[in-house]
Amino acid sequence: MPGASGGAGASLADRPADPVVGRVAPHESAALHVTGRAQYTDDLAARTSGVLTAWPVQSTHAHARISLDVAPAYEVAGVVRVLTADDVPGVNDAGVKHDEPLFPAEAMFHGHALAWVLGETPEAARLGAAAVRVEAEPLPSIVTLREAIEAGSFQGIPRTVVRGDAVEALRTASLVLEGVSEFGGQEHFYLETHASFAVRDGDGQYLVQCSTQHPSETQEIVAHVLGIPSHEVTVQQLRMGGGFGGKEMQPHGFAAIAALGAKLTGRPVRLRLDRTHDLTMTGKRHPFHIAWRAGFTGDGGLLALEATLTSDGGWSLDLSEPVMTRALCHIDNAYWIPNVRAHGRVAKTNLPSNTAFRGFGGPQGVFLIEDVLGRAAPLLGIEPERLREQNFYRPGQTTPYGQLVKDAERMPAIWSRLKEECDHDARRGEIDAFNRAHTQVKRGLAITPIKFGISFNFTAFNQAGALVQVYKDGSVLVNHGGTEMGQGLHTKMLQVAATALGVEAHRVRLAPTRTDKVPNTSATAASSGADLNGGAVKHACEQIRDRLAEVAAPRLGIDPGEVRFGGGVVRGPGAGGPELRFDELVAIAYLERVQLFAAGYYRTEGLEWDLDRMQGSPFKYFAYGAAAAEVEVDGFTGEYRLRRVDIVHDVGDSLSPLIDLGQIEGGYVQGVGWLTLEELLWDTGDGPNRGRLLTQSASTYKLPSFSEMPEVFNVHLFENAREDGAVYGSKAVGEPPLMLAFSAREALRAAVGAFGAPGRAVELASPATPEAVFRAVEAARAGAVERVASAPVGREASIASDAPAAREPVAARPEG
Repeated sequence: MPGASGGAGASLADRPADPVVGRVAPHESAALHVTGRAQYTDDLAARTSGVLTAWPVQSTHAHARISLDVAPAYEVAGVVRVLTADDVPGVNDAGVKHDEPLFPAEAMFHGHALAWVLGETPEAARLGAAAVRVEAEPLPSIVTLREAIEAGSFQGIPRTVVRGDAVEALRTASLVLEGVSEFGGQEHFYLETHASFAVRDGDGQYLVQCSTQHPSETQEIVAHVLGIPSHEVTVQQLRMGGGFGGKEMQPHGFAAIAALGAKLTGRPVRLRLDRTHDLTMTGKRHPFHIAWRAGFTGDGGLLALEATLTSDGGWSLDLSEPVMTRALCHIDNAYWIPNVRAHGRVAKTNLPSNTAFRGFGGPQGVFLIEDVLGRAAPLLGIEPERLREQNFYRPGQTTPYGQLVKDAERMPAIWSRLKEECDHDARRGEIDAFNRAHTQVKRGLAITPIKFGISFNFTAFNQAGALVQVYKDGSVLVNHGGTEMGQGLHTKMLQVAATALGVEAHRVRLAPTRTDKVPNTSATAASSGADLNGGAVKHACEQIRDRLAEVAAPRLGIDPGEVRFGGGVVRGPGAGGPELRFDELVAIAYLERVQLFAAGYYRTEGLEWDLDRMQGSPFKYFAYGAAAAEVEVDGFTGEYRLRRVDIVHDVGDSLSPLIDLGQIEGGYVQGVGWLTLEELLWDTGDGPNRGRLLTQSASTYKLPSFSEMPEVFNVHLFENAREDGAVYGSKAVGEPPLMLAFSAREALRAAVGAFGAPGRAVELASPATPEAVFRAVEAARAGAVERVASAPVGREASIASDAPAAREPVAARPEG
């Protein structure tokens, strides 16, 4: 099927004369969103009579052996059923790794759902859950990443990326730095919490409405919990009020609970977590602890990097292994490092199982190298932007895992364009003058790049399907396997279908994503939603268009290959000839018994990945970008303002520029939240609340708001950036912009450094909250930042008080 693969280069990138893709178009549901008329999963439940509500019975221990007495719950008015492990007809597990009991006999984290109560009303279900008696035998618990490292508590398969000889290169480096980089997780905080709604019809079929990024996997988990084949379960995803990766794996168990309740009671069952439930029961972005050593040549060339990356996986594996794989594949970011040894492992703790989050490990990998360069620049006596620029990949070079960095020249071009757009050199001088004139307020300016691989590391996920139906009146209905979570995927698919069929956008409607229309879908994740589903939609439309061309050709007096579709009109290649309206042609085709629907399919070609060796080419292409950020820091309080942000980002030939602009702005702000504001705090003491999440509401978990927005925010789409082999020459845009936010963190580092003497490295905690910035400012003023002094050639500079001192490979140290 050559037309269905990424290898079809020219056909996939070819645009008609008047394409709908590339136009500035609003989100297809924008009016519904702002008027409150957009329907979500729980809205469908609210319109259904006789619905039961599910409510969890949660553990109040981080780790305990438990037993339940559910009888008191039935004494509560309105309680219909209490679901326990004894009710599961199939497999009592909510995960694909079979390490996530749906009903556990052992509580593995504070807040773990032990049973679910079904009530006539949410209040009845809540009171019933409170009435369940839980007997708990507390067990030892691990609630921090450092505790896990010290205890040797790990899970899954560790992975290692190796190129060259990092140990030998470090011995010969002019400057060797050694340190530990630690950074926390991030709460997804989507507007719509996890929600599922299940109905069983008279034939025993289950329809599960679910706020999920992976409907087919939700279908599979529901089926194996119920002990039935997948064809008896249909999962529909109408739209999500945000996902960010948090609904890729974790909705499955909630959907299974709703379906199990529907099976046992014969009534519809809704499950919608309240905000506290969602915060305490679901996983976050993985926190990381990274011990590293980096070697440089005398003129600042990156020579070697050796590191052990340890992530906090929580109580089960979830997606922790592929998250670590992607982290290891992004420790280079945009830089050539000839000698690398990076070891990745997943810790097991008594916390909710951490999961996918926008960037999927990529941000954690990028954090390492950006932190290293940010610390190293003053010791090398090189401006940070110059240190970064001189180490960019050059054409012909490959990543540590062996993939050719295609279009490597694009990064320097973006960098130069950004410096010009943001007036970098002049502003650098202005900031230096400002800092000399002010002792208690300092400003900082920083530029950071991103090179992000696009495709799933798991090769099989790089496929998609679509079903396109053209009706006799010329209207079009598109079904595809991707999910809409506000990111604008449906808008792009509408534009792709309209372009491929040559019709006006208003003729096309997008149907809800359903597993009985498009089977075996991949998750809408890895920034691949538009690439994969766009390829499938385009393939389906091209089949229909080719059939219609056969009908049109004799009426236009031309060959089928000369038929042109565009703007709702079908004509020949020249001007002034005969033409047909699209709807007119469709009506003729129907009368001639021509098939007016088609199943489309796309698979990404050119991928080759050996996970065991961590070598190959796992990505279709790289997305590039760069951002410049300017901040101002108050030396009395550590408070800061993000004064200006400039971005130049590569989205190829944009399918929908307004959507892409929103993704870039939103991704950047979410990245700034992770790096500077959002701090997850847990009770780590030995008391009865050990392992309890302390930041379990919007009042205690700081999210970016209007006050944290850049005062000036300029975004430019990099021009002449067509990506051959991708749908209409476009590139993915969902995740890469988040990592442009390192520019804000590095600008804070620069401003903090301005409070002290030059030539000293600045350690900056993450998140770099005002409190953390104030401590860094005090350390800079005291001249004791990390006990760092410029190291003479051939000597080491220790840049972390707890950094390993021995010279054996970091990856071999059991303490991390």
